[in-house]
Amino acid sequence: MAIVVNLDVMMAKRKMSLNELSEKVDITLANLSILKTGKAKAVRFSTLEAICKVLDCQPGDILEYVAE
Repeated sequence: MAIVVNLDVMMAKRKMSLNELSEKVDITLANLSILKTGKAKAVRFSTLEAICKVLDCQPGDILEYVAE
């Protein structure tokens, strides 16, 4: 897929675990894990907004387009 999810990079920069982010964003650990591994087919803007708010970042810090 040409869209790369860099959620793990931002979590590492903020020294935040998947469990902690899951609680703060109020999303299940399973769904957050699917997003983190890049297996998600879609992401809601409200979820992306909540993740950006908690991690204090921009959507472009999490999602990246890479030409195949």
